[in-house]
Amino acid sequence: MPAFPELHGERFRLRAFSDADQPLVFRALSHPEVIRHYGVSYATLEATREQMEWFERIYKERSGVWWAICRPDAPEDILGGCGFNNWQQEHRRLELGYWLLPEYWGQGVMGECLPLIFRHAFGAMNVHRIEAEVEPENLASGRLLLLRQGFTLEGRRRECEVKDGAFLSLDYYGLLNSAEAG
Repeated sequence: MPAFPELHGERFRLRAFSDADQPLVFRALSHPEVIRHYGVSYATLEATREQMEWFERIYKERSGVWWAICRPDAPEDILGGCGFNNWQQEHRRLELGYWLLPEYWGQGVMGECLPLIFRHAFGAMNVHRIEAEVEPENLASGRLLLLRQGFTLEGRRRECEVKDGAFLSLDYYGLLNSAEAG
């Protein structure tokens, strides 16, 4: 298996998740503000082990890749995570996901980190399309972040999932590899 693709921006370093990150992953994925619009949450530190194993498994299986976001001078402290899953290589598309601890919201973290992983996807992973599903109420994610990153809002799937016992609609966004545009 190839070495994990570490990525570097001006202010942030994207690296593989490690077992030492589990407490911070738990802190994020149990935080009410983080999980309000996120599809995964954990009630205990021990349960978060499943997420850590998932990060490792999807990379080994070549079905995705997720990065821990940290500062270059403090690689042990993660601020959040971003990456891809549901990589359909035959169709050259994958799904984007990300989360950030609330104390880092509004600081341009994802605005710097997402273009790094997009370049990796369009280049090294030979992807043509990146997709994202966002709850319509999550304006910070959809309108403020994805549209700024060049995504197109392609539509809304009404009441397509159940969350907390209620039907949930999802907005669908897509980003195409502009280098392949004809």
